[in-house]
Amino acid sequence: MTPEPGNPLEAEGVLNPGSGRSADGRLWLLPRLVETGNVSRVGLAEVELTDGVPSGVRRDSVVLQPDAGWERAKDHGGVEDPRTTWVESLGVHVMTYVAYGPLGPHPALATSTDLRSWQRLGPIRFGYQPDLDTDLNLFPNKDVVYFPSVITAPNGRPAYAALHRPMWDLSWVRPGEGTYLPAGMTDDRPGIWISYADAEAVARDPRALAELDQHRLVAMPEYEFEAVKIGAGPPPLRVPEGWLVIHHGVTGELAQGWDQQQRVCYAAGAMLLDAEDPSRVIARTETPLLEPQTEQELSGIVPNVVFPTAIEEVDGQHYVFYGMADSTIGVARLDRTTS
Repeated sequence: MTPEPGNPLEAEGVLNPGSGRSADGRLWLLPRLVETGNVSRVGLAEVELTDGVPSGVRRDSVVLQPDAGWERAKDHGGVEDPRTTWVESLGVHVMTYVAYGPLGPHPALATSTDLRSWQRLGPIRFGYQPDLDTDLNLFPNKDVVYFPSVITAPNGRPAYAALHRPMWDLSWVRPGEGTYLPAGMTDDRPGIWISYADAEAVARDPRALAELDQHRLVAMPEYEFEAVKIGAGPPPLRVPEGWLVIHHGVTGELAQGWDQQQRVCYAAGAMLLDAEDPSRVIARTETPLLEPQTEQELSGIVPNVVFPTAIEEVDGQHYVFYGMADSTIGVARLDRTTS
């Protein structure tokens, strides 16, 4: 998917889509559409197949705009980088997105039964946890993805779990403020965390899906292609060995604050999380599975980027949809191999 010529809503790119299937089995993307001035919306586009392979899209509509006050500020705004999970036990698609509000990027939640009409559940709220000696709600947070099924939380209760990626540098909000780390942490690079929403509370009131607690660190940057930071990509996929998480790793030099990144490289790796305790990593790739190589991946709004955000199965084959240089959307076939 590339920006539509003459469409002002796509003037600065189409990228980083969520995905899902409608009740009739059709496959859809929910791309981030970026208007001039870096204002983002979430669109809806049906995936076209050629010989069973995703090859293009048919645009349908815009399904989420930065209409809420906390999704915009005086000089910016947006609903960005949707990740969507079909949660069968609830009968809804769960969308996480980044609300680009007055204090920068914070995660938010919406649900839908048909991928067209979305109900906001509001900003995601992280319960206070004394042993961390901090309030996670103070910090910008991105790359939130929900698991598709109920698992057991650390307290032994059934829960819906979400991965997320807090960023400890409050210079996003107040220039020069610096980093504030949770108790026991010495590495200020952003890593992947997991938190939980009580399943019984969600059954009583779906808004409880946005109330997360029992926060745990899952993984930090470990290998060369992850030197600066890591973050979750598509929602976790259940495989025989556990939960498969496609993630991105970043190298290079990060721009400060909200400035557009230009001196970084995003590549994609994978990790396996334990089926019963997804806060535990049981395996991860030492080198990327996907890295920028094509012209569309090497040149764009942010060059040298592959940013996976959705995974779908078509005729028994998995495909990963990803942002290319923050400008267009590509697809990669994900093969299972044995060694």
